[in-house]
Amino acid sequence: MAERDQEFKGRTALVTGGSRGIGRAVCLALAREGADIALNYVANAEAAEQTKSEVEVLGRHCTIHQADVADAAGVEAMVENIGTVDLLVTAAGIAHVGDHTEVDIDLWRRIMTVNVDGTFLPVMAVKDGMIARGFGRIVCIASIAGLAPRARMLPYSTSKAAVIAFARSCAQAFAPDVRVNCLAPGLIETDMSAAMDEAARETMREAAFLKRTGKPEEMAETVLYLLSERSSFITGQTLVADGGRVTLP
Repeated sequence: MAERDQEFKGRTALVTGGSRGIGRAVCLALAREGADIALNYVANAEAAEQTKSEVEVLGRHCTIHQADVADAAGVEAMVENIGTVDLLVTAAGIAHVGDHTEVDIDLWRRIMTVNVDGTFLPVMAVKDGMIARGFGRIVCIASIAGLAPRARMLPYSTSKAAVIAFARSCAQAFAPDVRVNCLAPGLIETDMSAAMDEAARETMREAAFLKRTGKPEEMAETVLYLLSERSSFITGQTLVADGGRVTLP
């Protein structure tokens, strides 16, 4: 491989929600560029083991860590068990699509807990070590739902806006040696999008300039860029990857 392809050799990457979807694609992409992987999952042990096997085929070390990212004690124990974390990608999250009449306080709290607390806790658990070592790279997976109105995704949209604001502030707080950015995907081929109504998915595809759904591997390549020295002067930013549905000024 070219030298650039091994940029992350000797680095350990923690990927939350790493067993499926964008998280899985990120694990494999990082492994191809030399990183060892600490894969976090909450429920699907079979998927986690499968992703671990695929990482190991690429010649990299992979450990599996079952933990609810919204549980402070569980996250703290996970990070302590991993040891040094050089790269963090927070990809764990849940969504709900439905009318505002379906949103009650229990649903609101569940989505906020997983998506917001589940970003806050891993970031806070690794940041002191990163700052002390003088090196750290963090990418939080947000969503274009956090950048534009989503009438049928009230809790989800709010949670992702919070993730974006949190990452932006962390970038300033942890600087200059730790860079923190967000990726805001659009409609991506994942289990989460597969659970949506097909008519809704088609409307989203038609709204995108590129007229298609994105692939997890495309998101992983964007995450790699944000973690790499190729983006060495970028921090506190949200990079939109949605085929053109949301365009920023």
